[in-house]
Amino acid sequence: MTIKRSALNDHEHFRLLAETSSDVIARIDADFCFTYLSPSAENMFKRSIADTIGQSALAFIHPDDTPIVTAATARILRGETDSSTVTTRVIRGDGTLLWVETASRQIGAYEPGKPGDRVLVMRDVTERKALEERLTELAMKDGLTGLANRRAFDEALAREWSRAASEGSHLSLLLLDLDHFKLFNDSYGHQVGDDCLRAVASALRPVARNPDDLVARYGGEEIAIILARGDSNDAATAAAKACEFVEALAIPHKASSVPAGVVTVSIGVATAVARNGGREDVPSALLAAADRALYQAKGAGRNCYEATLVIGARA
Repeated sequence: MTIKRSALNDHEHFRLLAETSSDVIARIDADFCFTYLSPSAENMFKRSIADTIGQSALAFIHPDDTPIVTAATARILRGETDSSTVTTRVIRGDGTLLWVETASRQIGAYEPGKPGDRVLVMRDVTERKALEERLTELAMKDGLTGLANRRAFDEALAREWSRAASEGSHLSLLLLDLDHFKLFNDSYGHQVGDDCLRAVASALRPVARNPDDLVARYGGEEIAIILARGDSNDAATAAAKACEFVEALAIPHKASSVPAGVVTVSIGVATAVARNGGREDVPSALLAAADRALYQAKGAGRNCYEATLVIGARA
């Protein structure tokens, strides 16, 4: 049998591959404008190729993700690499967002310090991104209560203090402990104790005022609440609500010393204010201050809160 070699030249091979690939293959010039798009671009980006050619690729990237592309381009301009791979959100013609992984490589002759022409291979990774985010969410969640776990709490506390220090604002922390919870478990059993923790966790969720606040299981029967940008008044209001919400559950606790005879919480409240000359180790100091205030609340009869202040250094 005689095998005939393809009569297609390299250019025709490239075009054949581009036109049959489910990935989008594109070419952009030094100004990031599209000079070529494979047919699959219309389905992926919900735009006609005719309307996209000549447009800047940056115009279709979600504004929050533009710095990712800028940083990758800067590495190329510095001569560190001639290729990059980034994952960004692309705004489709119908207004929906798509997560796209884009591999970029310079082609042809180009001058150092100038981006030159590049070939792009773009792949829809929306499903993969959703799975990654789901796995990350599970890794940051407490399995019993569904609240954020200790890892998520530690990261959020450091992040929110960094923001507060940068803005010169406040950050408040509530550290809650279920009153006489060991006695509760001894009286009703650990299964009922777990049910109690779940109920309390659910009751405390509304204490969070905005998406940046965090309610987390700190450990055992301790629950922590971060109030992003929360001042001492915000913290006092939140602590009073937390005591009220838990007591309102009316979960019987015959072994408690609290007169109400139901499950209650004691709360230590600490508020950090960012000021010049303040201490540097605010997250750990805030935790220590809240813990001391918690023990003061227990000493004051439980089912109440005590508050204190920490002065942290501005960034």
